[in-house]
This record gives sequence, structure tokens and C-alpha cells, in this order.
Amino acid sequence: MNGPVLSRRLVLEESQRDADGAGGFSKVWVPLGQVWAEVKAGAGRERSGELVTVSTVPYRITVRAAAVGAPSRPKPDQRFREGARLFRILAVAERDADARYLTCFAHEEVPT
Repeated sequence: MNGPVLSRRLVLEESQRDADGAGGFSKVWVPLGQVWAEVKAGAGRERSGELVTVSTVPYRITVRAAAVGAPSRPKPDQRFREGARLFRILAVAERDADARYLTCFAHEEVPT
């Protein structure tokens, strides 16, 4: 099996709660670091929201593996950022038997 071509630099981000000063919280995204990745798009689809139509495209994003529990290892509910583009991570699985790479199943949602 050929290895992936890790040619795109993405920022791995994690959401944290931040006190809003009025007794509540807001969600902020904190960068955890940069990773090199291979990004492959799947088949897209459209769905209607309340005010807009949303185009959803699934992605398989492959990155180098990191040890379980390491902050650099992607997890569901984190996201990758590439400029203004955001890829929400849904699931993570080892790509190969030697656990050298991880495949992150993600969605990019773009209002149309």
C-alpha cells in the first residue's frame, strides 16, 4: 500500500468553554497545533435549513498517527482549519495495520 501524500497544512482545534462574564459560557476554538494532511472529498449533498440551503461534503483526512492520549491526536468533536475552511471531525480510525497514519472522517458545511 502506498502512503498518503501529506501536502496540506491544517490546524487542529478543540472547543473550550469560556466564561462570558454574565454567568454563562460561550464556545471558543483553541488551536492545538499544525498537522500535514491528505484531504480527499467524498460525494456531496444538499439539505434545507430554516433560512438557507446547506451543502454538506464528507472528507477523509489522513494525518500521521500520534499516541493515544497525545494532544496532537485528533478526536471526534474537534476540527481542522485551513484558512477560512473548517472540517468538523466525526470519527477517527487507524488507516493501516502498523498504525502509522490516522483517517479522520469529517464534514465541511458551506452555506449556499
